[in-house]
Amino acid sequence: MSIQSKLYSFFKIVFPSTFTELGIFLFFLCVYGILGSYIALNYTIIFDDRIPWDAYFSFDNRSIVMTGGSFERHPLSYYFFNWLRELAFLFSEGKKDGTFRLVLAWMSNLMVSLSIVQVFKYLKNIIQLPLIISLVLVAFFSVFSTAIMLSFTPENFTYTLFLLMLFNYYAATRLKNEKKISPLALVAAGVTIGGLTITNLVKVFIPVFFEKNLFKSWKKLLDAFIRGLVTVICFVLLYLNRIEFKYENIFSKTSSQYEKFSNAEPASVWDMIVSFFFGGNMLFPGFIIRDKHNMKGFHYKGLFMDVYSSPISYLFVFIVLGLLVWSYCKNFKNKFVQIIVISFVIDIIIHCFMRFGLHTSYIYGGHFVFVYVLLLGWLFYAYKSSPKMMSLLTAIISVLLVYLGYNNYLRMEEFFDFLNQFYQ
Repeated sequence: MSIQSKLYSFFKIVFPSTFTELGIFLFFLCVYGILGSYIALNYTIIFDDRIPWDAYFSFDNRSIVMTGGSFERHPLSYYFFNWLRELAFLFSEGKKDGTFRLVLAWMSNLMVSLSIVQVFKYLKNIIQLPLIISLVLVAFFSVFSTAIMLSFTPENFTYTLFLLMLFNYYAATRLKNEKKISPLALVAAGVTIGGLTITNLVKVFIPVFFEKNLFKSWKKLLDAFIRGLVTVICFVLLYLNRIEFKYENIFSKTSSQYEKFSNAEPASVWDMIVSFFFGGNMLFPGFIIRDKHNMKGFHYKGLFMDVYSSPISYLFVFIVLGLLVWSYCKNFKNKFVQIIVISFVIDIIIHCFMRFGLHTSYIYGGHFVFVYVLLLGWLFYAYKSSPKMMSLLTAIISVLLVYLGYNNYLRMEEFFDFLNQFYQ
Protein backbone atom coordinates (compact mmCIF):
# COMPACT_ATOMS: atom_id res chain seq x y z
CA MET A 1 0.00 0.00 0.00
CA SER A 2 1.36 3.42 -0.97
CA ILE A 3 1.93 6.25 1.49
CA GLN A 4 -0.94 8.18 -0.11
CA SER A 5 -3.30 5.23 0.40
CA LYS A 6 -2.23 4.84 4.03
CA LEU A 7 -2.77 8.55 4.70
CA TYR A 8 -6.17 8.40 3.03
CA SER A 9 -7.15 5.39 5.16
CA PHE A 10 -5.89 7.16 8.28
CA PHE A 11 -7.87 10.34 7.66
CA LYS A 12 -10.93 8.32 6.68
CA ILE A 13 -10.86 6.58 10.06
CA VAL A 14 -10.07 9.65 12.18
CA PHE A 15 -12.32 12.24 10.55
CA PRO A 16 -15.88 12.26 9.18
CA SER A 17 -15.94 10.37 5.88
CA THR A 18 -19.64 10.57 4.94
CA PHE A 19 -22.19 13.39 4.85
CA THR A 20 -23.97 11.89 7.86
CA GLU A 21 -20.75 11.78 9.88
CA LEU A 22 -19.91 15.33 8.82
CA GLY A 23 -23.37 16.49 9.87
CA ILE A 24 -22.99 14.86 13.28
CA PHE A 25 -19.53 16.37 13.72
CA LEU A 26 -20.59 19.90 12.76
CA PHE A 27 -23.73 19.72 14.91
CA PHE A 28 -21.88 18.82 18.09
CA LEU A 29 -18.98 21.13 17.25
CA CYS A 30 -21.50 23.98 17.20
CA VAL A 31 -23.50 22.89 20.28
CA TYR A 32 -20.48 22.19 22.48
CA GLY A 33 -18.68 25.15 20.92
CA ILE A 34 -21.39 27.57 21.99
CA LEU A 35 -21.29 26.15 25.53
CA GLY A 36 -17.49 26.22 25.79
CA SER A 37 -17.12 29.63 24.15
CA TYR A 38 -19.64 31.19 26.50
CA ILE A 39 -17.89 29.74 29.56
CA ALA A 40 -14.41 30.68 28.30
CA LEU A 41 -15.27 34.28 27.46
CA ASN A 42 -17.48 35.07 30.45
CA TYR A 43 -15.92 33.10 33.30
CA THR A 44 -12.45 32.23 34.59
CA ILE A 45 -13.27 28.65 35.55
CA ILE A 46 -11.55 26.93 32.58
CA PHE A 47 -8.16 28.42 33.43
CA ASP A 48 -7.31 30.60 36.41
CA ASP A 49 -3.58 31.00 37.10
CA ARG A 50 -4.23 31.17 40.83
CA ILE A 51 -6.12 27.87 41.03
CA PRO A 52 -3.99 24.72 40.65
CA TRP A 53 -6.79 22.15 41.01
CA ASP A 54 -10.36 21.32 42.01
CA ALA A 55 -12.18 24.45 40.85
CA TYR A 56 -14.92 22.19 39.52
CA PHE A 57 -15.49 18.42 39.75
CA SER A 58 -11.87 17.83 40.86
CA PHE A 59 -10.38 18.63 37.44
CA ASP A 60 -6.82 19.99 37.52
CA ASN A 61 -7.07 22.40 34.61
CA ARG A 62 -4.19 24.74 35.39
CA SER A 63 -1.92 21.95 36.55
CA ILE A 64 -2.60 19.90 33.42
CA VAL A 65 -2.24 22.80 30.99
CA MET A 66 1.01 24.02 32.53
CA THR A 67 2.76 20.70 33.24
CA GLY A 68 0.68 17.87 31.76
CA GLY A 69 0.04 16.47 35.24
CA SER A 70 2.02 14.16 37.49
CA PHE A 71 4.57 12.06 35.59
CA GLU A 72 3.74 8.82 37.42
CA ARG A 73 0.13 8.83 36.16
CA HIS A 74 0.48 10.88 32.98
CA PRO A 75 4.03 10.08 31.87
CA LEU A 76 4.11 11.72 28.42
CA SER A 77 1.29 14.28 28.60
CA TYR A 78 3.90 16.93 29.43
CA TYR A 79 4.93 17.07 25.77
CA PHE A 80 1.40 17.22 24.42
CA PHE A 81 0.24 19.98 26.74
CA ASN A 82 3.38 22.00 26.05
CA TRP A 83 2.25 22.06 22.42
CA LEU A 84 -1.35 22.85 23.36
CA ARG A 85 -0.30 25.65 25.69
CA GLU A 86 1.92 27.23 23.03
CA LEU A 87 -0.93 27.03 20.54
CA ALA A 88 -3.20 28.88 22.96
CA PHE A 89 -0.49 31.47 23.62
CA LEU A 90 -0.10 31.97 19.88
CA PHE A 91 -3.71 33.13 19.58
CA SER A 92 -3.74 35.05 22.89
CA GLU A 93 -0.37 36.75 22.21
CA GLY A 94 1.13 35.21 25.34
CA LYS A 95 -1.69 36.25 27.68
CA LYS A 96 -3.71 33.93 29.90
CA ASP A 97 -6.95 35.69 29.06
CA GLY A 98 -10.32 34.88 27.53
CA THR A 99 -8.74 34.06 24.17
CA PHE A 100 -6.34 31.65 25.90
CA ARG A 101 -9.29 29.93 27.59
CA LEU A 102 -11.22 29.92 24.32
CA VAL A 103 -8.52 27.97 22.48
CA LEU A 104 -8.35 25.43 25.31
CA ALA A 105 -12.14 25.06 25.28
CA TRP A 106 -12.32 24.65 21.50
CA MET A 107 -9.63 22.00 21.46
CA SER A 108 -11.64 20.07 24.04
CA ASN A 109 -14.77 20.66 21.99
CA LEU A 110 -13.02 19.30 18.91
CA MET A 111 -11.89 16.14 20.71
CA VAL A 112 -15.32 15.34 22.17
CA SER A 113 -17.05 16.03 18.83
CA LEU A 114 -14.62 13.70 17.05
CA SER A 115 -15.17 11.11 19.80
CA ILE A 116 -18.90 11.18 19.06
CA VAL A 117 -18.13 10.65 15.38
CA GLN A 118 -16.04 7.61 16.34
CA VAL A 119 -18.95 6.25 18.39
CA PHE A 120 -21.24 6.69 15.39
CA LYS A 121 -18.72 5.01 13.06
CA TYR A 122 -18.54 2.02 15.40
CA LEU A 123 -22.32 1.72 15.69
CA LYS A 124 -22.89 2.10 11.94
CA ASN A 125 -19.90 0.27 10.47
CA ILE A 126 -18.94 -2.37 13.03
CA ILE A 127 -22.28 -3.23 14.63
CA GLN A 128 -24.14 -2.16 11.46
CA LEU A 129 -27.18 -0.76 13.24
CA PRO A 130 -29.94 1.06 11.38
CA LEU A 131 -29.25 4.79 11.04
CA ILE A 132 -32.05 5.89 13.36
CA ILE A 133 -30.88 3.57 16.16
CA SER A 134 -27.31 4.79 15.78
CA LEU A 135 -28.49 8.40 16.00
CA VAL A 136 -30.56 7.70 19.13
CA LEU A 137 -27.55 6.10 20.83
CA VAL A 138 -25.29 8.95 19.74
CA ALA A 139 -27.76 11.46 21.20
CA PHE A 140 -27.84 9.41 24.42
CA PHE A 141 -24.04 9.48 24.65
CA SER A 142 -23.81 13.19 23.80
CA VAL A 143 -25.72 14.28 26.92
CA PHE A 144 -23.70 12.11 29.30
CA SER A 145 -22.22 14.26 32.05
CA THR A 146 -18.73 13.21 30.94
CA ALA A 147 -19.31 14.36 27.36
CA ILE A 148 -20.70 17.70 28.56
CA MET A 149 -17.93 18.31 31.10
CA LEU A 150 -15.04 17.30 28.86
CA SER A 151 -16.37 19.38 25.94
CA PHE A 152 -14.91 22.51 27.58
CA THR A 153 -12.34 21.04 29.99
CA PRO A 154 -8.60 20.96 29.09
CA GLU A 155 -7.74 17.65 30.76
CA ASN A 156 -6.01 14.37 29.95
CA PHE A 157 -9.34 12.58 30.06
CA THR A 158 -10.68 14.71 27.19
CA TYR A 159 -8.00 13.49 24.80
CA THR A 160 -8.00 9.97 26.22
CA LEU A 161 -11.71 9.69 25.38
CA PHE A 162 -10.98 10.41 21.73
CA LEU A 163 -7.85 8.25 21.48
CA LEU A 164 -9.42 5.21 23.16
CA MET A 165 -12.58 5.44 21.06
CA LEU A 166 -10.48 5.91 17.92
CA PHE A 167 -8.30 2.90 18.71
CA ASN A 168 -11.32 0.75 19.55
CA TYR A 169 -12.88 1.60 16.19
CA TYR A 170 -9.61 1.07 14.31
CA ALA A 171 -8.96 -2.27 16.04
CA ALA A 172 -12.54 -3.39 15.35
CA THR A 173 -12.19 -2.61 11.63
CA ARG A 174 -8.96 -4.61 11.47
CA LEU A 175 -10.47 -7.60 13.27
CA LYS A 176 -13.64 -7.40 11.22
CA ASN A 177 -11.53 -7.68 8.08
CA GLU A 178 -9.49 -10.47 9.71
CA LYS A 179 -6.31 -8.41 9.71
CA LYS A 180 -3.77 -7.90 12.49
CA ILE A 181 -3.20 -4.64 14.35
CA SER A 182 -0.33 -2.98 12.53
CA PRO A 183 2.93 -2.48 14.48
CA LEU A 184 2.94 1.27 13.80
CA ALA A 185 -0.63 1.65 15.03
CA LEU A 186 0.14 -0.37 18.14
CA VAL A 187 3.17 1.76 18.99
CA ALA A 188 1.31 5.01 18.26
CA ALA A 189 -1.63 3.92 20.43
CA GLY A 190 0.64 2.74 23.23
CA VAL A 191 2.62 5.97 23.33
CA THR A 192 -0.36 8.32 23.07
CA ILE A 193 -2.98 6.47 25.13
CA GLY A 194 -0.54 5.13 27.73
CA GLY A 195 1.37 8.40 27.68
CA LEU A 196 -1.70 10.39 28.71
CA THR A 197 -2.72 7.91 31.43
CA ILE A 198 -0.43 4.98 32.14
CA THR A 199 -3.14 2.55 33.32
CA ASN A 200 -4.71 2.67 29.86
CA LEU A 201 -1.59 1.20 28.23
CA VAL A 202 -2.76 -2.37 28.82
CA LYS A 203 -6.00 -1.66 26.91
CA VAL A 204 -4.01 -1.22 23.71
CA PHE A 205 -2.97 -4.88 23.74
CA ILE A 206 -6.42 -6.38 24.37
CA PRO A 207 -7.56 -6.50 20.69
CA VAL A 208 -4.31 -8.26 19.71
CA PHE A 209 -5.38 -11.36 21.67
CA PHE A 210 -8.49 -11.61 19.49
CA GLU A 211 -6.71 -11.64 16.14
CA LYS A 212 -7.76 -14.57 13.96
CA ASN A 213 -6.03 -17.88 14.72
CA LEU A 214 -3.49 -16.15 16.95
CA PHE A 215 -3.12 -19.11 19.29
CA LYS A 216 -3.15 -21.68 16.46
CA SER A 217 0.08 -20.51 14.87
CA TRP A 218 3.36 -20.00 16.68
CA LYS A 219 4.44 -17.57 13.93
CA LYS A 220 1.41 -15.34 14.55
CA LEU A 221 1.94 -15.61 18.29
CA LEU A 222 5.60 -14.64 17.92
CA ASP A 223 4.67 -11.75 15.64
CA ALA A 224 2.13 -10.49 18.19
CA PHE A 225 4.71 -10.79 20.98
CA ILE A 226 7.27 -8.79 18.99
CA ARG A 227 4.71 -6.08 18.20
CA GLY A 228 3.82 -5.86 21.87
CA LEU A 229 7.46 -5.87 22.97
CA VAL A 230 8.37 -3.07 20.55
CA THR A 231 5.44 -1.01 21.84
CA VAL A 232 6.48 -1.51 25.46
CA ILE A 233 10.14 -0.71 24.72
CA CYS A 234 9.22 2.52 22.91
CA PHE A 235 6.92 3.55 25.74
CA VAL A 236 9.43 2.73 28.49
CA LEU A 237 12.30 4.56 26.77
CA LEU A 238 10.17 7.68 26.26
CA TYR A 239 8.95 7.44 29.86
CA LEU A 240 12.46 7.10 31.28
CA ASN A 241 13.69 9.94 29.11
CA ARG A 242 10.85 12.11 30.46
CA ILE A 243 12.06 11.56 34.06
CA GLU A 244 15.76 11.68 33.12
CA PHE A 245 16.07 7.93 33.87
CA LYS A 246 15.46 8.49 37.60
CA TYR A 247 13.21 5.42 37.71
CA GLU A 248 13.22 5.18 41.50
CA ASN A 249 10.92 8.23 41.55
CA ILE A 250 8.21 6.23 39.83
CA PHE A 251 7.75 3.85 42.75
CA SER A 252 7.86 6.46 45.51
CA LYS A 253 5.48 8.83 43.71
CA THR A 254 3.09 6.06 42.69
CA SER A 255 2.86 4.82 46.27
CA SER A 256 2.13 8.29 47.64
CA GLN A 257 -0.46 8.95 44.90
CA TYR A 258 -2.24 5.68 45.67
CA GLU A 259 -2.40 6.52 49.37
CA LYS A 260 -3.73 9.99 48.58
CA PHE A 261 -6.44 8.93 46.15
CA SER A 262 -7.66 5.68 47.74
CA ASN A 263 -8.39 6.68 51.33
CA ALA A 264 -10.98 9.46 51.00
CA GLU A 265 -14.42 8.35 52.17
CA PRO A 266 -17.06 11.06 51.65
CA ALA A 267 -19.74 8.34 51.42
CA SER A 268 -20.12 4.57 51.64
CA VAL A 269 -18.13 2.54 49.13
CA TRP A 270 -21.23 1.17 47.41
CA ASP A 271 -22.79 4.61 47.11
CA MET A 272 -19.60 6.00 45.59
CA ILE A 273 -19.48 3.09 43.13
CA VAL A 274 -23.06 3.69 42.01
CA SER A 275 -23.21 7.49 42.24
CA PHE A 276 -19.69 8.38 41.11
CA PHE A 277 -18.22 5.53 39.06
CA PHE A 278 -21.19 4.03 37.21
CA GLY A 279 -23.70 6.87 37.43
CA GLY A 280 -21.75 10.12 37.72
CA ASN A 281 -20.30 9.71 34.24
CA MET A 282 -23.81 9.64 32.75
CA LEU A 283 -26.23 11.35 35.11
CA PHE A 284 -25.19 14.40 37.12
CA PRO A 285 -25.91 13.94 40.85
CA GLY A 286 -26.25 16.90 43.20
CA PHE A 287 -23.38 19.32 43.85
CA ILE A 288 -21.45 20.41 46.93
CA ILE A 289 -19.50 23.67 47.27
CA ARG A 290 -16.32 23.46 49.33
CA ASP A 291 -13.72 25.97 50.48
CA LYS A 292 -10.34 25.45 48.80
CA HIS A 293 -6.97 27.21 48.78
CA ASN A 294 -3.82 27.06 46.66
CA MET A 295 -1.43 26.78 49.64
CA LYS A 296 -0.15 30.27 48.82
CA GLY A 297 -2.81 32.30 50.58
CA PHE A 298 -5.46 32.38 47.83
CA HIS A 299 -8.86 30.99 48.83
CA TYR A 300 -11.50 29.97 46.33
CA LYS A 301 -14.61 27.80 45.98
CA GLY A 302 -14.63 24.30 44.50
CA LEU A 303 -17.63 22.42 43.13
CA PHE A 304 -17.88 18.67 43.72
CA MET A 305 -20.45 16.00 43.04
CA ASP A 306 -22.53 14.47 45.81
CA VAL A 307 -24.12 11.02 45.87
CA TYR A 308 -27.60 10.68 44.43
CA SER A 309 -30.51 11.77 46.59
CA SER A 310 -33.39 10.71 44.31
CA PRO A 311 -34.57 7.08 43.96
CA ILE A 312 -35.20 7.81 40.27
CA SER A 313 -31.49 8.52 39.74
CA TYR A 314 -30.53 5.18 41.29
CA LEU A 315 -33.22 3.48 39.19
CA PHE A 316 -31.79 5.10 36.04
CA VAL A 317 -28.30 3.79 36.80
CA PHE A 318 -29.51 0.28 37.61
CA ILE A 319 -31.61 0.13 34.43
CA VAL A 320 -28.58 1.09 32.32
CA LEU A 321 -26.36 -1.41 34.15
CA GLY A 322 -29.03 -4.08 33.66
CA LEU A 323 -29.05 -3.38 29.93
CA LEU A 324 -25.25 -3.62 29.82
CA VAL A 325 -25.21 -6.96 31.63
CA TRP A 326 -28.02 -8.16 29.35
CA SER A 327 -25.97 -7.16 26.31
CA TYR A 328 -22.86 -8.93 27.59
CA CYS A 329 -24.73 -12.16 28.32
CA LYS A 330 -26.51 -12.06 24.98
CA ASN A 331 -23.27 -11.42 23.07
CA PHE A 332 -20.92 -13.47 25.23
CA LYS A 333 -19.29 -15.22 22.25
CA ASN A 334 -18.79 -11.96 20.37
CA LYS A 335 -15.09 -11.01 20.38
CA PHE A 336 -15.84 -7.31 19.89
CA VAL A 337 -18.00 -7.32 23.03
CA GLN A 338 -15.34 -9.18 24.97
CA ILE A 339 -12.73 -6.58 23.98
CA ILE A 340 -14.71 -3.61 25.27
CA VAL A 341 -15.88 -5.43 28.41
CA ILE A 342 -12.34 -6.54 29.33
CA SER A 343 -11.24 -2.94 28.86
CA PHE A 344 -14.06 -1.79 31.14
CA VAL A 345 -13.18 -4.40 33.77
CA ILE A 346 -9.70 -2.85 34.06
CA ASP A 347 -11.29 0.43 35.16
CA ILE A 348 -13.68 -1.36 37.51
CA ILE A 349 -10.73 -3.08 39.19
CA ILE A 350 -8.71 0.15 39.51
CA HIS A 351 -11.51 2.35 40.84
CA CYS A 352 -14.04 0.03 42.50
CA PHE A 353 -11.86 -2.76 43.93
CA MET A 354 -8.54 -0.94 44.43
CA ARG A 355 -10.57 2.22 45.21
CA PHE A 356 -8.10 4.50 43.47
CA GLY A 357 -9.88 7.84 43.03
CA LEU A 358 -13.24 6.24 43.78
CA HIS A 359 -14.42 9.38 45.60
CA THR A 360 -13.90 11.38 42.39
CA SER A 361 -14.32 8.59 39.84
CA TYR A 362 -16.87 10.70 37.97
CA ILE A 363 -13.93 12.52 36.36
CA TYR A 364 -12.46 9.33 34.89
CA GLY A 365 -15.33 8.74 32.47
CA GLY A 366 -13.15 9.52 29.47
CA HIS A 367 -11.46 6.18 30.09
CA PHE A 368 -14.55 4.02 29.80
CA VAL A 369 -17.92 5.78 29.44
CA PHE A 370 -18.11 5.11 25.68
CA VAL A 371 -18.33 1.40 26.56
CA TYR A 372 -21.91 1.98 27.76
CA VAL A 373 -23.22 3.07 24.39
CA LEU A 374 -21.22 0.44 22.47
CA LEU A 375 -22.67 -2.34 24.63
CA LEU A 376 -26.14 -0.89 24.14
CA GLY A 377 -25.44 -0.99 20.42
CA TRP A 378 -24.54 -4.67 20.62
CA LEU A 379 -27.75 -5.32 22.56
CA PHE A 380 -29.74 -3.91 19.64
CA TYR A 381 -27.65 -6.07 17.31
CA ALA A 382 -28.58 -9.21 19.26
CA TYR A 383 -32.25 -8.53 18.50
CA LYS A 384 -31.89 -7.23 14.95
CA SER A 385 -34.26 -9.92 13.66
CA SER A 386 -36.95 -9.11 16.25
CA PRO A 387 -38.84 -5.86 15.41
CA LYS A 388 -40.76 -6.01 18.70
CA MET A 389 -37.59 -6.20 20.80
CA MET A 390 -35.96 -3.47 18.72
CA SER A 391 -38.97 -1.25 19.33
CA LEU A 392 -38.97 -2.04 23.05
CA LEU A 393 -35.26 -1.27 23.42
CA THR A 394 -35.68 1.95 21.43
CA ALA A 395 -38.53 3.00 23.72
CA ILE A 396 -36.45 2.27 26.83
CA ILE A 397 -33.43 4.23 25.57
CA SER A 398 -35.71 7.10 24.49
CA VAL A 399 -37.24 7.37 27.97
CA LEU A 400 -33.79 7.20 29.56
CA LEU A 401 -32.60 9.88 27.12
CA VAL A 402 -35.43 12.25 28.07
CA TYR A 403 -34.74 11.88 31.79
CA LEU A 404 -30.98 12.13 31.27
CA GLY A 405 -31.28 15.28 29.18
CA TYR A 406 -33.72 16.91 31.62
CA ASN A 407 -31.64 16.08 34.70
CA ASN A 408 -28.34 17.18 33.18
CA TYR A 409 -29.88 20.41 31.87
CA LEU A 410 -31.04 21.31 35.38
CA ARG A 411 -27.62 20.43 36.85
CA MET A 412 -25.87 22.60 34.27
CA GLU A 413 -28.11 25.47 35.38
CA GLU A 414 -26.78 24.90 38.90
CA PHE A 415 -23.26 24.85 37.48
CA PHE A 416 -23.83 28.26 35.88
CA ASP A 417 -25.25 29.59 39.16
CA PHE A 418 -21.94 28.55 40.72
CA LEU A 419 -19.99 30.30 37.96
CA ASN A 420 -22.05 33.48 38.26
CA GLN A 421 -21.48 33.58 41.99
CA PHE A 422 -17.75 32.84 42.14
CA TYR A 423 -16.03 32.93 38.73
CA GLN A 424 -17.11 36.01 36.80
